[in-house]
Amino acid sequence: MSLPMYYFLAITAIYILMTWSLYLPYRVGQLHFMTIANMAISGYFGAYAILYWGWPFTLVFISGILLSALIGFLTSLAIGDAPCFAVVIVGFTFIYITKTVIENTGALGSTMGLFGLPTLDNTVFLLTAYTFIVIVGFFIYRFDHSRLGRAASTIFTNQELAVSFGVNTKNMGIMLQTAGSALGGAGGVLYMYIMGNLSPNHFTFHLVGICMTMLFIGGYSTMWGTVLAAPLLWGIPLLFPAAVASWNIIIYGVLLISVLLLKPEGIVTRAFVHRIENKLLRLSGVK
Repeated sequence: MSLPMYYFLAITAIYILMTWSLYLPYRVGQLHFMTIANMAISGYFGAYAILYWGWPFTLVFISGILLSALIGFLTSLAIGDAPCFAVVIVGFTFIYITKTVIENTGALGSTMGLFGLPTLDNTVFLLTAYTFIVIVGFFIYRFDHSRLGRAASTIFTNQELAVSFGVNTKNMGIMLQTAGSALGGAGGVLYMYIMGNLSPNHFTFHLVGICMTMLFIGGYSTMWGTVLAAPLLWGIPLLFPAAVASWNIIIYGVLLISVLLLKPEGIVTRAFVHRIENKLLRLSGVK
């Protein structure tokens, strides 16, 4: 496999995980940008554990997920049922605090970042990353088709109606924010192993904008929108000349505005997924 193809597939895997990390809390109408801070925290924790403690990949990966899940859970105890705006502010604040702490900590490379980190064999990394995506995707699919998923949809539509049906909106928010944070942690560790270096500038509002674009263009009502949007939106700028590709944020912005105006639910809607599922059932002979 060529090196450009490897990086395309590897970064696509990161974007899928990070966009899913936003998708899950948004199932109840919360934009939980704290997952970007979780990505930085687990990435730097993993780098520190490798450099100073000699931890292997498996231990770093699992620890990074658990650390971010713990941080997300503790924070969600306060904002589990908070309005979307409040959750957004908390997320932005965590990104700013995390970036500031990293830039002022010598052991983490300060503003220069950390370099010389180990990387995995390309094939091993892709197998690991996409196996993890399949596992995570299975659980998200099961959640979306469960009673919990229907309860989350009710909260998204009308929180008061959900409460009248006996749905515990705070517990649902805690669960989804914690799960989103865990995915952010996984993305941070994998990103560190792809690049072999870390900089606080990797984890900024720029990344928020890219993941938001993938979420809303792909379709925020189903997990499959991310699977479509991540490789397309990451890959399209790579096909352009360098002079054009450098305007990728402008391209993303124009695409996002166009989709929000013409098709607010995104390209892949829940109704579209249901039609595909029904066709597959008919083709398989299941009634």
